[in-house]
Amino acid sequence: MKKPVLVVMAAGLGSRYGGLKQIAPVDKNGHILMDYAIYDAKRAGFETVVCVISPEMEREFMEVVGNRIGGMMELRIAFQRLDMLPHGFTPPTGRTKPWGTAHAVYSAKSLVDGPFATINADDYYGAEAFCSIYDFLTRKPDARRHAMVGYLIGNTLTEHGHVARGVCKTNGGELLEIIENTHIEKCGDGAVSIQGGDERVFLPKDTIVSMNMWGFARSMMDEIEARFAGFLTESLPGNPLKCEYFLPLVPNALLREGKVKISVLETSEIWYGVTYAQDMPVVREALAKMRLGGKYPRENHA
Repeated sequence: MKKPVLVVMAAGLGSRYGGLKQIAPVDKNGHILMDYAIYDAKRAGFETVVCVISPEMEREFMEVVGNRIGGMMELRIAFQRLDMLPHGFTPPTGRTKPWGTAHAVYSAKSLVDGPFATINADDYYGAEAFCSIYDFLTRKPDARRHAMVGYLIGNTLTEHGHVARGVCKTNGGELLEIIENTHIEKCGDGAVSIQGGDERVFLPKDTIVSMNMWGFARSMMDEIEARFAGFLTESLPGNPLKCEYFLPLVPNALLREGKVKISVLETSEIWYGVTYAQDMPVVREALAKMRLGGKYPRENHA
């Protein structure tokens, strides 16, 4: 069996922050959150990482974080290009926005030849989550069986505004459906989802959500590729400049069709990210406590 690889969706870093150098470090050694993810992934057993970036950010990416990653694991670079589209499609005039997370994974297709995990580049997932997904991927492979690390929504919120989360319907450790909620705010010890017409739906703190940490058999790459043209045909006429092929769309469709089963690997890890500038002091303080507690080396861990 081929060893699983880690696919890091990093192309959005440049577009979100205006360049990698605008990402503030989260410790005094200049590390960003991706450094912590790679460190945890290596400890879990991953030996190869595929970083999906935009072509324009290659030099900055290597300077800021890529060279460090290459010193720890085998580093492969995939480029998420606007013109990497199915036969018969071309980018709409004026389109500059990347095609979304499913397209990011699709961009790594030629560099992934076995089971793989996916993460966002700008999220902190925690060591337990990486161990859980790696252990799943190293079991006897099954093209119909995939996994998602499920976080408790109470562990994924910010005090400084709203977030988007994929709220999961589950049954006995099996994923049934992911429902994208684009406006979720902290509310008491849980959260509230604000939907169309200002409808407010309370979500208890133990509601399971997806943070794009998936464990896929290689067959998922073929499904993502096969469904891309259909997505474009449906979405381009109404939203040519901003429609996005989001990763959960594909597992959701396969679940509806009864073609796959997806295990939910629940974790108690606390997610950290910098959704708002005010989040940065919280992230830095949390990571400093982890280093003092021995979870990460105090000096130059990556």
